Amino acid sequence: MSGRGLGVWSGTGLVVANMIGAGVFLSSGFMAQQMGALAIMLAWLAGTAIALCGVVAYGEVARLVPRSGGEYRYLSELLHPGLGYLAGWASLLVGFSAPIAVCAAAAGHFANTLGLALPPSLTGAVLIVVLTAAHAAGFTPSRRVQDGLVAVKTALVAGFALVGLAHVRGSWPSWSPPRPAEEPVSVFLGSLFFVAFAFSGWNAAVYAAEEFAEPRRDVPRAMVLGCVVVAALYLAVNWVFVASLTPERAAAVFAYESTRVTLGHLVMTDVLGEAGGRAMSVLAIVAFVSSMSAMLFVGPRVYAAMAEDGFLPRGLARRRRDVPVASVILQGALALVLLLTQRLQQTLSNLGAILTLFAALVALALFVVPRTRGLRPSATARGAAALYVLSAAWMLYNGLRAGTRLEVWLGLVAAAALAFWWRSRRGRAPGEEPAIRP
Repeated sequence: MSGRGLGVWSGTGLVVANMIGAGVFLSSGFMAQQMGALAIMLAWLAGTAIALCGVVAYGEVARLVPRSGGEYRYLSELLHPGLGYLAGWASLLVGFSAPIAVCAAAAGHFANTLGLALPPSLTGAVLIVVLTAAHAAGFTPSRRVQDGLVAVKTALVAGFALVGLAHVRGSWPSWSPPRPAEEPVSVFLGSLFFVAFAFSGWNAAVYAAEEFAEPRRDVPRAMVLGCVVVAALYLAVNWVFVASLTPERAAAVFAYESTRVTLGHLVMTDVLGEAGGRAMSVLAIVAFVSSMSAMLFVGPRVYAAMAEDGFLPRGLARRRRDVPVASVILQGALALVLLLTQRLQQTLSNLGAILTLFAALVALALFVVPRTRGLRPSATARGAAALYVLSAAWMLYNGLRAGTRLEVWLGLVAAAALAFWWRSRRGRAPGEEPAIRP
């Protein structure tokens, strides 16, 4: 399939849109209760390093397999079709639908802080419908909507960082955490779970690889550029937080679910008064809507890839005006169902860990491919993959230890997906599996 018009900058926009969410405006408030300013900034630097290791590993896989579908495609072609199918169903059920629903609900709540007297779920539902229609209308309008939203989002976050940096103290912060950690190394490593979650989305470009004119070249570049841009913004934003706010004020994030007050609201209110807080709510709404748009763009490409391979109904692969319209509509419909029927926040943290597992398996594939397929990943890519796998293993360990029933979610997703895979295999000819295309 030839490229359909995405270039490096549009791909970079997809990455930026997927990465920047509410996490960066909340995480340091929790961390400041046990960690000092230096430890917090080092944690965000470590998060940058982990994300870049993932980017380098995925960039190498994208060169080996320059096709759309993300983890579904990579695991199917490099490890085993059943494992790829499991990853594809995880994307279908939770990888994009649940985050879209969470972002829609959050945008509705922030709209209420601006005086919109509508139920947040109704506002979120309207946003999902409008964005689904925009992305189903054709490739050109879909790309323009996405590019426009990410440009506004990046400008607003950069503007927040510049305003904050202009008003922070020139000296190093003098505050101390109210509950200093008895085991600082353990607390620091545990904080990386939340930092890494804030960095998630750096792999967004791989899901639509075949939409790029030069996927082997442009997909890795888009991931690197997007991750570097977001990392720079994250470090600037978190320096503003640790330099401007004490842990006592930053503790306001514990009431975020009811107040929708982030660290950004506190800083902007200090600088600009009530208007600053309202501006921060606008930034939050744009950030959530941009993330929804990006996921509605890339998620359907996974389902279309699965349909092309015969693992989902063929109609999901059909394109109209260069867009898999049925897959886009399916994505929007699933997000609407989750928005209107489920309590999402705890679910999302568990599902984020599941997606981390599949990303680690993709990185791990770089060590298997040379022996089984005769491909030659670079030593740099394999080194980055090893570091990413180790960090992912640590994050999954923390998720299991936290008592969030992560193992139950893993079991449920695996059982459901593999049951459908077994049924789909019954209708395929012996040995009929997806093959690597050069």
